[in-house]
Amino acid sequence: MSATKYEATVVRNTAETQIELTLGLYRPDGPYAIETGIGFLDHMIHALAKHAHWHLAIKCNGDLHVDDHHTVEDVGLALGNAFKQALGDRKGIKRFGSAYAPLDESLSRAVVDISGRPHPVVNLHLVREHLGKLSCEMIPHFIRSFAMNAGLTLHVDVLRGENDHHRAESAFKALALALREATTQTGLDQVPSTKDTLNADEV
Repeated sequence: MSATKYEATVVRNTAETQIELTLGLYRPDGPYAIETGIGFLDHMIHALAKHAHWHLAIKCNGDLHVDDHHTVEDVGLALGNAFKQALGDRKGIKRFGSAYAPLDESLSRAVVDISGRPHPVVNLHLVREHLGKLSCEMIPHFIRSFAMNAGLTLHVDVLRGENDHHRAESAFKALALALREATTQTGLDQVPSTKDTLNADEV
C-alpha cells in the first residue's frame, strides 16, 4: 500500500482475488476505471465515486467461477482500506455527513460518522435474488465491508421503493453524498473529536 495526500493505492492479492485499486479524494472530475468482472457492482461503485467526488481505478480478477462473494467482499475491503489511508489524520474534516437520494420511486438515506469505530447498519429491503450477475445479498455486504475497513459508523436505509435497481442505486448515491459532506474541509487544523484523535486504535 502507498499513500500521498488524499490519495492511496492498495494492492490485495489472495488465493481468491487479485486487486489493484487507486483512490483520490476531492476529485470531482474523476476519472473512473472500474473493472471488477461484475457489471452491476461496477455500476454501483461508479455511482459512489462520481457523487462522492473521487477519482477511482479498480482492477479485480476474482474467482467468479465459484460465485461473486469473494470479489464483492474483497473489493469492499480494499476500497475501505484505501479511503482510510487517503484521508490521513482526519484533521480539518467535517466528520459527520448525512444525505437523502431519490431515484424515481425510491428514496434512500445515509448517515456517516468518520469515527474510527466501524459500525455499519444497512437496510436496503431488496427482494430480487440478483441484479445482473450480482447477488442482492452481497450489496449490503459490500457496504459493510467498506465501512469496516474505512473505520466508519454508517447507517444506510432505503426508505421506500419498488424497483430493486432503483433501491440499490439510490442507496449508493445517498452514501456518496453523505461521505462527500463528511470529508468536507472546514479549514480548521484540528481533528474533530474531543479525544483529539479518530484513530481506531485510540478511540
